[in-house]
Amino acid sequence: MKKQCMVILVENNAGVLARVSSLFMQRGFNIDSLTVSSTENPKISRITIMATGDQKTFSQILKQTAKLVETKMIFSVEPSFSLIRELLLVKFNTEHADVDALKKVIDDFGARVIDVTSGCMVAELSAASSLIDDFLDATRSFEKMEMCRSGAIAMEQGKVAYDIN
Repeated sequence: MKKQCMVILVENNAGVLARVSSLFMQRGFNIDSLTVSSTENPKISRITIMATGDQKTFSQILKQTAKLVETKMIFSVEPSFSLIRELLLVKFNTEHADVDALKKVIDDFGARVIDVTSGCMVAELSAASSLIDDFLDATRSFEKMEMCRSGAIAMEQGKVAYDIN
């Protein structure tokens, strides 16, 4: 079992996300994260899926997803020449915390403080999944009041462009 990333460019039609996710469900393929976003073309959406499974099942899902009417393009994203990022927002209780130590950890990871109010601090980190995991581990001694983490988004490096018209 291996974690894999794929991007699907689809027409903005109602129900397309349900059809894509049902292909994964039918094959017993676990979705680790799923992000849908707009693209430079308002008629096209970008679905980024991080999933865990074997190569045979993943190849089968790629082929079946490509057959959907709304699918304009589908491809696997290779981490070695791609940018794969997540966004983390985490609210820390600072009432009884060493705020200077917390700020140092935030700075050390390239995160930033985006809100400080009475008794709490919110940090934001945009990074690879592994760095976000490391940040959460490094801040485990600080009380987290609330946390939200986006799914992955991915883009290949360099001057790669896709003609989907």
